[in-house]
Amino acid sequence: MGCWKQEESNTWTFPTLILCLYGFFYMMKPSEPFLTPYLTGPDKNLTIDEVTNHIFPVWTYSYLALLFPVFLITDYVRYKPVLLLQGVSFIVTWLLLLFAHGVAAMQAVEFFYGMATATEVAYYAYIYSVVSTDHYQRVTSYCRSITLVAATVAAVLGQLLVSLADVSYFHLNAITLASVSLAFLCSFFLPMPQKSMFFHRKDVSETLPAPDKGVPTVGSDGPSSCREDKGSVSADRGPTPEQQPDNAEPQNHVLRVLVQLSKDLRDCYSSRKLLYWSLWWALATAGFNQVLNYIQVLWDFRAPSHSSAVYNGAVEAIATFLSSVTSFVVQYMKINWDLFGELALGIFSAIDAGSLLLMHFTTNIWACYAGYLIFKACYMLLITIA
Repeated sequence: MGCWKQEESNTWTFPTLILCLYGFFYMMKPSEPFLTPYLTGPDKNLTIDEVTNHIFPVWTYSYLALLFPVFLITDYVRYKPVLLLQGVSFIVTWLLLLFAHGVAAMQAVEFFYGMATATEVAYYAYIYSVVSTDHYQRVTSYCRSITLVAATVAAVLGQLLVSLADVSYFHLNAITLASVSLAFLCSFFLPMPQKSMFFHRKDVSETLPAPDKGVPTVGSDGPSSCREDKGSVSADRGPTPEQQPDNAEPQNHVLRVLVQLSKDLRDCYSSRKLLYWSLWWALATAGFNQVLNYIQVLWDFRAPSHSSAVYNGAVEAIATFLSSVTSFVVQYMKINWDLFGELALGIFSAIDAGSLLLMHFTTNIWACYAGYLIFKACYMLLITIA
């Protein structure tokens, strides 16, 4: 009976469902496409110069500074605490956005938003620590799809409320605060993982049917058995003789993990081809994030929000939909990417560059919208290929 209960609690469906709910609510932010009009409008009364040069850059640098340490801490604390931290960061972000005023307060908003986006790694890594390898592809599809659906629904909802119901940007942000608060509540129901990629590999070593595999898995032979439960019980009772030195000297264990990580990085990037692709990925992602950060400022410059209709939500919804379509189509393309991958990267990177030039030089807001749609769709296509 105890074995059956343990098997039921370790099933992949429950954590996947909760994580998908979490992903839906934390991406359900209808106010996000209207951030610049909100900051420069009567609610906050900031200037475009303050928003562009003093507020938005804080997100860029805080995200960059937090990304690597958050990655290591996420693995060390086994994901769930970082998901809780992400939920808290989102709530603080929107509380400040709703009720605080001034440049310094909005800079704090950008810092906490940088923390929330840096901790996003926990969302995509968590599920692999609680499900078997047999379900990796399915749960990855669910977790990524739900975020695209939520982002599209949020953008459409925000646009409809602004254009048809004349809802204020303040109330859009209140809806977003309610959504991220629900995400925070969902994170409490996530099971605590017993393993992670680097720091907690030995926690589940006894439960593995094949210890020599590179990636630890739980229950990869099918339904769990009492053998797995015994492994869990033995882990709960105390450390094995082999684990005693690690627990006695946790600092040495952490040091060994960091040394091993550095060796893995050196081995990976000894391949020149992998190094080139990684550099492209880093530069492309950095450029994409910068475009996302400042695109609303450009739109507001082309068509000031205080005197023109704002269609930011509709554009974001279409861009997200096109991105998901292009990413989905790639898997059905019968192309040898090893042979033609670099050529595809070059062609679509040139298209992305052309769309950026179009947005820079055009004075027409609709051409600017079109350039953004092309840019985002091509970027998502390229990332999928890479």
